[in-house]
Amino acid sequence: MIKKAVFFTGLFLFLCLVNVYLIEKAYSVEARQARIQRILAEIQNNNQKQFSISAAPDVLGVETGVGFADSRAANLKAFFRKYNSPLYDYADQIVQVSDKYRFDYRLLPAIAMQESNLCRVIPDNSYNCWGWGIYGNTITRFNSYGDAIDTIAKGISEQYIQKGLVTASMIMQKYTPSSNGSWAYGVNTFLKALE
Repeated sequence: MIKKAVFFTGLFLFLCLVNVYLIEKAYSVEARQARIQRILAEIQNNNQKQFSISAAPDVLGVETGVGFADSRAANLKAFFRKYNSPLYDYADQIVQVSDKYRFDYRLLPAIAMQESNLCRVIPDNSYNCWGWGIYGNTITRFNSYGDAIDTIAKGISEQYIQKGLVTASMIMQKYTPSSNGSWAYGVNTFLKALE
């Protein structure tokens, strides 16, 4: 009889501990969900300008005085790794040329995703992930992805950004005028994915 009482007391205490653990876990999950919702709301509230995100350059100018570590290249590498893109090794270069030409570092990857699924569908030996100068039988080829990134970043700056074409919709009108809006929609989708 005493053994049964000890067994049931032990079982009762064990079940109480399991119950406390499960309640704590439920509160933890609820708190995490609330934190995620708060972050998503902050992103939505801060997303008033097409190409702006914290610690990243604006389309029309580079933000200065940011006291946080620059994680833009790491963000790009994670994105490129997720899609198994050869641009993974060029993440730092993309950030550098975006800063040099004063536009959002997400723009080149977003266009590459829209145009070629991040370089997975490009003309042979072209290194042209951006559809830059590709129309009809004409194919602009580059010597490397690095060469393409430098050339296209400069072209985006000079032929689009400096001429006031600073949103995906505005860029689309010149970059791919035959698009029914799907190009800008795709670029905007990938810009958001990189936030």
